[in-house]
Amino acid sequence: MSEQKNPEGSDEPAGQEEAVPAQREDTGEVIGTRRGMFGANNGGDTTGYGGLVRTVRLPGASSRPYGGPDGADRYGEFDEIADELEGALDEAGLVPENVIEKTVVDRAELTFHIERGALPAVARILRDDPALRFELCTGVSGVHFPGDTGRELHAVYHLRSITHNRLVRLEVGAPDADPHLPSLVDIYPTNDWHERETYDFFGIVFDGHPALTRIMMPDDWQGFPQRKDYPLGGIPVEYKGAQIPAPDQRRSYS
Repeated sequence: MSEQKNPEGSDEPAGQEEAVPAQREDTGEVIGTRRGMFGANNGGDTTGYGGLVRTVRLPGASSRPYGGPDGADRYGEFDEIADELEGALDEAGLVPENVIEKTVVDRAELTFHIERGALPAVARILRDDPALRFELCTGVSGVHFPGDTGRELHAVYHLRSITHNRLVRLEVGAPDADPHLPSLVDIYPTNDWHERETYDFFGIVFDGHPALTRIMMPDDWQGFPQRKDYPLGGIPVEYKGAQIPAPDQRRSYS
């Protein structure tokens, strides 16, 4: 069976272009530069890729129309969600411009960046408003951007509407010096263990959580292992009689 050619007549199979992830434009906010394979900055590079240099860039605010998951440059699903959320905030006596710091459409995904004190109110509106009805939060993930001054710690919430078959994401920032965010366990009980894991690995304190304790590391563990400034470490491994040193003790290429 012969391979199907694409419409332009090249040798690449049809549809292969769509399989390539969309490239992010050179816009947005630059928060740093990453060097090497993993961006380690507390020791010599042990990967052999110390010459790699990459700009760390966060996507900027999007302008209307937002379109939808198909990426169409016209009024679409994302605009409907934004309109409903802003209208519900108004009805609740909240000023949308003060609550939503920015709205980002990047790689056909919609993200609302929320002021951290308003997070519970926004989550409750997204869950309860009949036109939104995001009944399920599939968890919260932590992210650490040391170069994002004043909001080094980010918490990202993924919400799904089973009623309307839609997805949306909330993102909230907090500084290293004050790593506190409101807990959403009362609104989305499934976040119980996810908030504990994010606290365990990133040190984000979820105020109001019923039992915010470590979930993976020992209770007396010092530090938060998935922060970018956490020291690289490891244990030596024996492999067929040869001793392989821990990553931070291997030969440096830089």
